[in-house]
Amino acid sequence: MTGLLEGKRLLVTGVITDASIAFHVAKVAQEQGAQVVLTGFGRLSLVERIAKRLPQPAPVVELDVQNQEHLDTLADRVREHVDGLDGVVHAIGYAPPSCLGAPFMDAPWEDVATAMHVSAYSYKALVQATLPLLGRGASVVGLDFDARQAWPAYNWMGAAKAAFESINRYLARDLGPQGIRVNLVSAGPVRTMAAKSIPGFADLEAMWGEKAPLGWDVNDPTPVAQSVCGLLSDWFPATTGSMVFVDGGVHFLGL
Repeated sequence: MTGLLEGKRLLVTGVITDASIAFHVAKVAQEQGAQVVLTGFGRLSLVERIAKRLPQPAPVVELDVQNQEHLDTLADRVREHVDGLDGVVHAIGYAPPSCLGAPFMDAPWEDVATAMHVSAYSYKALVQATLPLLGRGASVVGLDFDARQAWPAYNWMGAAKAAFESINRYLARDLGPQGIRVNLVSAGPVRTMAAKSIPGFADLEAMWGEKAPLGWDVNDPTPVAQSVCGLLSDWFPATTGSMVFVDGGVHFLGL
């Protein structure tokens, strides 16, 4: 039986551990027939070890989205492993401690600028860096957390995610004529290393499971990974600029 992503060449960013949503996206993608390249930042040797836990060990290229040289050379370095890309997954986010949990009004611009650069502007930067590898029919998917409301403690990361959602629409507008789709998957809370750095995350976890009409398992990133892979496939040929909610249904309750 042919996989949903048979023959697809994908670049997946944001793998930190095997609990990362991005890791599970790469895993499901490989299971569905894709060839996957990962990017890593910081402790590259750790990402390389994690990459070996995939069904097929995946190559890792270094990418610091705040490093212009990394971005300028990304396409050439990815070409060392694949001759082009059919999909790109943006799963990158970071905010300094002053931007998460601390009083919203107290965060200095320098910290806010970092949060915006890494968590929002990097979406455009990543797409621009990989554009030489993308052809008609390619799909870009970003991982999001619903920014339509002010979540407790999420603060400037919430503002960065709101910018991220706006950037998604503008990218979809500009890349549509080239036949490239750009969409977001807005996930419910999943217990990852990144999530543990968010103050009050445990309270959010507990609330989500109680409120979600379909229920929600914070320990299971598979539904999110499968939805990302669906958007990377050819089964959404006319969907772009959209945000697909994979949160058990919490988004329509107005919490």
